[in-house]
Formats: sequence, structure tokens, C-alpha cells
Amino acid sequence: MDDTVTAADVAVRVRDTLEGVFDAVREIRDDAAELLTSVSASGRQPVTTDLAELRPGLHTRLTRLELVSGAGFVAAPELLADVPAWLEWWQIGAGGEVRPLLLDLDPEHSAYSDYTHWDWFALARDTGRRAVAGPYVDYLCSDEYSLTLSVPVTVDGRFMGVAAADVYLSHFEAAVMPVLQRLPDPAFLVNARGRVAASTCADYLTGALFKGPDFGAVPAGPADGVEHGGRRLRPCGDIPLILVT
Repeated sequence: MDDTVTAADVAVRVRDTLEGVFDAVREIRDDAAELLTSVSASGRQPVTTDLAELRPGLHTRLTRLELVSGAGFVAAPELLADVPAWLEWWQIGAGGEVRPLLLDLDPEHSAYSDYTHWDWFALARDTGRRAVAGPYVDYLCSDEYSLTLSVPVTVDGRFMGVAAADVYLSHFEAAVMPVLQRLPDPAFLVNARGRVAASTCADYLTGALFKGPDFGAVPAGPADGVEHGGRRLRPCGDIPLILVT
């Protein structure tokens, strides 16, 4: 019996795998925007203790979504009155407990963790759209090979930071590689930067860069994707990943 699938089948599997994570990220965005709007209406600048109100929702989403290893709100620099930078970020520990991420965010210290140059922050900030960053070794949070899904948080048109969630690459591959391997020819997935997120192609292994057009601008139609350099590029629905065959 023929066990192959079509590129459209793979695109749907990728979309379905990550859409639930993006749903949770959008909920975090909405919670953060509502909280920051409320603080602004009171006539003061937000502080770190205000962001503690996000914790119950973050804990619930982390325990609800098996694919997610960490999630939170990451403040734009100078957003908060009491610190120059802040991650209200929580993770699933080795024993399944939810625990906070603790980083040195003082720019005067040598161990300062400047997150503003990371793709998961910069892509969401600069494009105003949701983003998939990685795979990369997540030195900030887990030291694991990961993907980070993020969306910008804005209030009255002002960029406040990003809402985001981490997915271990091994978990993502476990969800999408079985169907990717059933394609009749080698294929791979790339993010908006052209970084390969999963692959069955020996020429483009996971983590490699694929040079091409502005992947973030590849249109969702036509149904069979668009041609580039002898390859076919197919968006995975509204998920910012492109299937290359």
C-alpha cells in the first residue's frame, strides 16, 4: 500500500502542530496588553510586581500544552519603572514543576543577558507579526535546541514587548518528521530567516541556512506554492514556516 503523502498534507500537519502553541501565545499577549493598559490608565509606569498577575495564566498554559517547555512576556527595554529589562518567564522543570527563569538583567554586569537581538524578540518587534525563531541552542532558558514562537505586544500602537513560548526541537520533530518522511522526495522546513527547522534533505540539515527570497513574504496561495530556484515553496497556512520541496 502506498504510504506517501502530499506537500499539502505536510503543510497542514505543521500548521496543526504549532497553531495550538500560537493560540496560547496570543492569550499571553492579550493578558499582557490588558494588564499594561490598566496600569497606564492609573497614571503610572508599570513595574515588575505588576507582571506577577500574568503568572496564573502562564502556569495553566504550561501544564496544559505538552509541546511547550517555557512561556511568558518579555518587556521592551525601559518599559518598566524599576528595572531596565525583564522576562516574566516560567518553565517546566525536570520533575514537571513550573519554575521561574532567573537571569541577570542589569546592563552594568558582565553576565547581562541582552535579549533584544534574539530573533524571537527582533522579528516580532520589527515586523509586527508572529514569528518562529530557531532552531537554536537556547542559552537564556534551557540550553536545549529549541524553537521559540512569539508575537508582539502593543498598546495604543506602542511596542511593549513580546509574548512567546518555547518548544524543544526534539518535540517538534517528533510531531512533524513522521509525515515529512512520507513525502516521495526530500524536503525541509524553513523559518522567515531561512533557518531549517526540520529536514529529510541531506543538503539542508536542521539548523542550516537556506538562501532564498523573503520567506516571510511568500504568499499563502496558490495552493501548490511558488517556485524558487527549481524548488517549490509552500507556506504552512498562517504559521511562519515554509515547506521546501
